[in-house]
Amino acid sequence: MSDTEVADLLEALRTGAMSLDEVATRFRCRLWPEERRPAPQSFRDLSIAAQQDPDPEVPGSFDEVVAAYDRGEITREQYRTLVEAAAESIRAEHASGSKPAGEPSE
Repeated sequence: MSDTEVADLLEALRTGAMSLDEVATRFRCRLWPEERRPAPQSFRDLSIAAQQDPDPEVPGSFDEVVAAYDRGEITREQYRTLVEAAAESIRAEHASGSKPAGEPSE
């Protein structure tokens, strides 16, 4: 078992314990961490941001998927499918101000 749900799902995908569709469904149903820093609002902000160190990777965020792709652990097709699934979850959350479909209520 890994430290995060995302890492566990990626491992299940790699080992064949879960299909790409199953992992994508789970990605659509989870909440994704927000960005760490606010987006630059002006050219001045953009130039300041360019001089700063990048934010560290956030456990349980989509950073883990990007890192897995960069290491060659998932294919381009898998990466694209998971990108779209995570984007659907984020869009749904922002549009409704609530949890994505399938997410249990607290």
